[in-house]
Amino acid sequence: MMKLYETRVAPNPRRVRVFIAEKGLTEQVEYIEVNLQAGENLTPEFRQRNPMKKVPVLELEDGTCISETMAICRYLEAAYPETPRLLGESAKDIALIEQWNRWIDFFYMMPTGMAFQHLTGYFKDRMTPNQAWGEACKSDAEKFFAFLDQQLEGRRFLCGEQFTAADISAVCVLDFNKVIQQKIQDDQSNLLAWYERVNQRPSITA
Repeated sequence: MMKLYETRVAPNPRRVRVFIAEKGLTEQVEYIEVNLQAGENLTPEFRQRNPMKKVPVLELEDGTCISETMAICRYLEAAYPETPRLLGESAKDIALIEQWNRWIDFFYMMPTGMAFQHLTGYFKDRMTPNQAWGEACKSDAEKFFAFLDQQLEGRRFLCGEQFTAADISAVCVLDFNKVIQQKIQDDQSNLLAWYERVNQRPSITA
């Protein structure tokens, strides 16, 4: 059985958890909670699994440890090709999903994460929060809500008619924005409709 070292409230472990559920692999994974605020990710034992001291980490049956959200998802996609394909099959689909995941990581997840760290004081015991930087990042994350709404015009999901890893990434980061008091606005009808469709999938509550 594989082991997933995660923190359930964190967005990146959730991305992997939803990905696993969509591929029908939940029963093949043991989930191990890592308390980030208590510093469990900073212990020598955890550093052996991931020297970058981050979650998630997927430990394979042979002891190999894979870190980074999309690296884990790529492994699962390649190792279990008979399950639903979430990273695309055609060259075009693979490229478009990769494009969206990069956009979400750089222009949505990163500013959201920085706003969380610098505005909430969650890690104030190991970093110096910068309020002004946090507010700037919060503003950048807010802009991505409008971008998503615009891009979803006429689309069922981010990459067309099929639910993909790009949708998983987007919904997990969108929900994480709640910790910095941001949400979909009433006039963002495309985004609201997409969010409702995505949340009808059982995997979203994995």
